Parts: sequence; structure tokens; C-alpha cells
Amino acid sequence: MGEHSVSDPQGSPRSRILASGRTRISSVLKSRSVLDLVRIGLLVAGLLCVATGLLPREQAADNMRRIAPLLLFLASVIVLAELARRARVFDVIAHRMAILAGGRYPALFGLCVLFAATTTTVLNLDTTAVLLTPVLLAMAGPARIPPLPLAMTTLWLANTASLLLPVSNLTNLLAADRVGLDASGFAARMWLPQLVSVLATMVFLWWWYWRRAHRTADRYVVPEPVRPADTRERVLLYTTAFAVLAFVAAIPFVGDSIGIAAAGAAALAVIAFAALDRRALRWSLFPWQLLVFVAGLFLVVPTLSRFGLSDLMHALIGDDAGAWGAIRAAGAGAGLSNVVNNLPAYTAGEAVIPTGERNQLLALLIGTNVGPIVTPWGSLATLLCLEFCRTHAVRVPMRRFVLTGLALAVVATSGAVAALLLMG
Repeated sequence: MGEHSVSDPQGSPRSRILASGRTRISSVLKSRSVLDLVRIGLLVAGLLCVATGLLPREQAADNMRRIAPLLLFLASVIVLAELARRARVFDVIAHRMAILAGGRYPALFGLCVLFAATTTTVLNLDTTAVLLTPVLLAMAGPARIPPLPLAMTTLWLANTASLLLPVSNLTNLLAADRVGLDASGFAARMWLPQLVSVLATMVFLWWWYWRRAHRTADRYVVPEPVRPADTRERVLLYTTAFAVLAFVAAIPFVGDSIGIAAAGAAALAVIAFAALDRRALRWSLFPWQLLVFVAGLFLVVPTLSRFGLSDLMHALIGDDAGAWGAIRAAGAGAGLSNVVNNLPAYTAGEAVIPTGERNQLLALLIGTNVGPIVTPWGSLATLLCLEFCRTHAVRVPMRRFVLTGLALAVVATSGAVAALLLMG
């Protein structure tokens, strides 16, 4: 018999393919942040819940149908806001604010609050976290402004100014659908809670972060205005700004079609960039991380609700349909938000509140919107703001962050709930 050559297992085509696959997977995983891996893991866990029968497929399908318009809105508005940042819309506004305030800290404080609250209200809190935080931090250098007050302004108002419109927060979209309110009706119920929450935030921001005792100078350096360098930049700036304003103007009229309105505005910005700056249109514009996170939550949280979370939330919220029931709902929402995250806290609370209890549901909403400012993971907006602080080398003292956040959460949540009850 002739000699038989023994093939090297590592050199076989099958082995090379497997090795290449492992290398690619390892490369993909290494290129993702810890937060990205958590989001992917959450979606995988949710899919396993469905595959194993822990969450019935019919319930999972209903949840996905419910959030499909919300995912369209989130994806569209974040693409729109990112292209607006690329066109320097927010930079122009931020520098103009600093110039308008003329070196006076109280005037700049008022303008920063107005800008952050408006961005949160009409675009949403994640847009404030993703875009406004780096813009204001970038303004800190040229104007020689301490960056921590600017960072805390966006971080707090991204949460506490997210009560007025359904688009301001993903939880608002869920609540508006549950209680059957369009944008105008929702604003009519929530304008006073929003006002109380923002005013409380202003007082706490000024006392603990902005007043003279926390800075080294009475005035800041007025920066130069941001101007387009050429015709191309000017067209992109004006076109993208028009798209943002058109979306904002459409909010009171589009009702349940808010996702379509956001998609239309984003499409206008995309067309402008496709014509004038195609390199800006990258796949990274698409916020897959947020969509994966939301989809995973709406599979995992209903599963947990079937195995004890609903019982816990029912015990915390109770059955009182009056003022005490609203107070308990807000407290439970705020407390659980700072333990896990505000989105699962809201969905868990919503599941145990009867459909007709509008005040109790809106009080839960206040707790999950205003309350998640105590722990770094209380809301996605808080996490994003703190991540930008880290990348811009802005130190946030954690003890001060927790204690001041706790005080504001208690005062702003209580005041907003009182205003809700006052509105009837």
C-alpha cells in the first residue's frame, strides 16, 4: 500500500473558513463599546424569551407592532438631528447664544436653559443628549466657560423638560397612545407639570452649578460667530434648518403620523447632503443601537412582568385612583428608573395601571421622565450625556451628581405631580 498523506486540520478549507469567521466575529465585538454589547445582549435575551415560550409569540408580535411607529420616529429624528449637527445648525445657535448673552453668565444661563428645554421638547431627550451636549461643551473652550455647568444643564433638562409633547420622550409616545391623547391634548394636560419641572431645574442648576461661587470669573469671553465657509455650506445649513423647523411646525397637526413627519424631514436633509456632501451619508448615521435597545426592552420587560415584576409594581403603585395613587405611581416610577432604567420602569408600571386611570398613568410618566437623574444609568439620555463628558475630559463628581440629582428628582417630581393633579 502507498503512503497516505495526513492533511493538516488547521489547513483544510473548512478550518480556514471557521477561523476566518471567528476572526471576523472577534473583530466586530472588539469594535463595539460595552454599551453596544449590552444592547445586543438585551435583544438576544428578548429573542430567546420568545423562542423558549417564556413570552408568548402573540404578545411579542403585538409589542413589536405597537412600537414600530415609535422606531420609525426615533430613527428619523436622530438622523435629522445628526445631519443638522453636521450642517452646524446647533453650532450656529450655541455661538449666537453666547454672543447674545454678551459675556454675562445669568443671561447665558437663561439662553442655555431655553435652548436645552426647547430641543428636548420638540425633538426629544436623546437628541439633546447626543447633539446639544457636545455642542455646548465645544463652546466652553473658546468662551472660557467652566464645562460642568453646561454639561449638567443638558443632562438634567434632557430629562426634566421631556413632559410637554408626545415626541419629547419615547415613554410619552407610549402614554399618549395608551390614554388616547394627540399632541395638542397631551400638551394641554402636561404644560403645567412641564413648567414646574423646568423651573425647579433652573433653581437647582443655578444654585449648585452656575452661581458665582462655582466659577472663577464674573464674565466669560464672547466667542466669534460661526459662519458658513462657502455657498455649499450655506445651502446645507439653510436647508437642514428648514427641515428641522418644518418638522417642529408639523408636530401639532400630524397626530399618530409623527413618525412619517420625522421621516419626511429627515429625507429632505438626506437629499440635500446627497447633492452637496455625500461623504456625510454614512451607515453610522442610522441609530441601530437605540433601535436594538428598545426592541430588546419590549421583549424582556413583558417577560419579566409575567414572572414577578408586575406583582412588584402593583404592590408599589397600589389601587388608589385618587391623589395618593398618583403620588405612589410617580414614586414607584422614579425609584425603579434609577434602579434599572426609565423605559422598563414605565412599561412595567403601565402594565398594572387600569386603562381608565389617566392621572395615575401620567403621574407614572412624570416619575419615569423627571426622576431618572440620580444614577448614571437612570435613562439613556443620562448615560449619553455622561459619556460625552468622559470623551471631552469633563469630570463629573459622582457624589455631587447623585446628591444634587436626588434633591432635584424629589422636588421636581413632587411639584410636577401636584401640578398634574391641579390640572384635573
